[in-house]
Amino acid sequence: METTQQAGEPGAAERRRRELLEAADRVVLRDGPKASMNAIAAEAGITKPILYRHFGDKAGLYQALAVRHTDALLDSLRAALDAPAERRRRVEATLDTYLAAIEARPQVYRFLMHPAEDSHSAERGFDVGLHSAPLLRRLGEELAEVIGERVDLGPGGERLARVWGHGIVGMMHAAGDWWLGERPCERAELVTALTDLLWGRLATAGNRLNGPGF
Repeated sequence: METTQQAGEPGAAERRRRELLEAADRVVLRDGPKASMNAIAAEAGITKPILYRHFGDKAGLYQALAVRHTDALLDSLRAALDAPAERRRRVEATLDTYLAAIEARPQVYRFLMHPAEDSHSAERGFDVGLHSAPLLRRLGEELAEVIGERVDLGPGGERLARVWGHGIVGMMHAAGDWWLGERPCERAELVTALTDLLWGRLATAGNRLNGPGF
């Protein structure tokens, strides 16, 4: 159990929050979208009111987990985009990085993107769709920024970069969700097919002057 002294120690709240998120991760890896606040509190060795004290409610915990995993995914995507390789290989590597991430931790992906049909009655008011949409928007804006600073899209380039950023994220999400559920082909085949779909304008667009290049 937590004590008042622990809560007052410098950095204790941040450390405890990290420990609770790690406990939540373990439950999500086991239970996926069925992960409940009761199970997470039990995993952390605390009562549910203490879990609420740190995160407010399931939406608050979900948001904290979403930020944690989205930050890690964005770091991996940026690394793929910045790798020393020709442009098509980097496009393939970026798509593969996303698909590999959801393949490696499918239960985490389902927790973040899909509601549990048989969730506990006390948590049925939690709408995962309401909270997952901002994750996709954030990914779209981040990708738009990367495209905009690297690729010369001519007049209206900033707007077009946002169209591309959100369009590519939407494509990755929809195709990845379908692929993860049905496994109709190997990951490499899906990566090649999606790259072929994207490649037209990307193949001919020049690098932005004084930009990092793409």
